[in-house]
Amino acid sequence: MRTAVIMALLLLTTLAQAAVYKWVDKDGKVHYSDKPIENSQAVEFKSNTQNQIKIQTPAAISSEVTEDEPKVSYQIKINSPSEEETIRDNEGNITIMATISPDLAAKHVLVLLMDGVVVGAPQNTPIFNLENVDRGEHSFVIKAVAQNGKQLASTSPRKIFLHRAIVNRQSTPTPFQGG
Repeated sequence: MRTAVIMALLLLTTLAQAAVYKWVDKDGKVHYSDKPIENSQAVEFKSNTQNQIKIQTPAAISSEVTEDEPKVSYQIKINSPSEEETIRDNEGNITIMATISPDLAAKHVLVLLMDGVVVGAPQNTPIFNLENVDRGEHSFVIKAVAQNGKQLASTSPRKIFLHRAIVNRQSTPTPFQGG
């Protein structure tokens, strides 16, 4: 059964190679068809009229990327604040300082994530200053990223606690001294 289906498909593919016919109508408009029409001519295609698509293999693509960018292995570590440190700042200011080795290449940037969300703009220095951070527990990660978005290196998560005694300071009402 399977052999009969394969043979039928092979026969159909040989029949599918149809000729193309060209003719010009009374208004001078050129038409093409796969069926012969009165006063039509068979069109013969040159070998260079076929589309030639070159498919790149994943190995070829990865070799092109590695030729453009040398492979760099970064080591990033958050130095300050320390793990599970409590920071007391009523303004909600936090400074995250890290070290990176080797030095960051010109095409690469550092990105800070707080609680899994990118905060601030990408930058070249490993010092991040945050303002007005909500009080509570936060987790920070710094990632080295290439221009194409590929992650090159990452720190381990650093958990810190921010203590803000007064989040929104409102003016204290003064009693009315009427006379």
